[in-house]
Amino acid sequence: MKIAVDFKKCTGLGICESLAPDFFEVDESGTLVLLEEDVTAADVESVREAVAGCPTEALRLVED
Repeated sequence: MKIAVDFKKCTGLGICESLAPDFFEVDESGTLVLLEEDVTAADVESVREAVAGCPTEALRLVED
């Protein structure tokens, strides 16, 4: 699976970063940085939580 980000919707709240810090980071300017696009089976649950927790629905998980 891969993470897809709609940067136009992202407001940089950082909920995703708190739930899946190996994949998401909000930089000093409030911009989301995708640290890793590919999601392994071991990490899929935390990334799903981050996607579900995004209040602007800027994140999606897609099949490769």
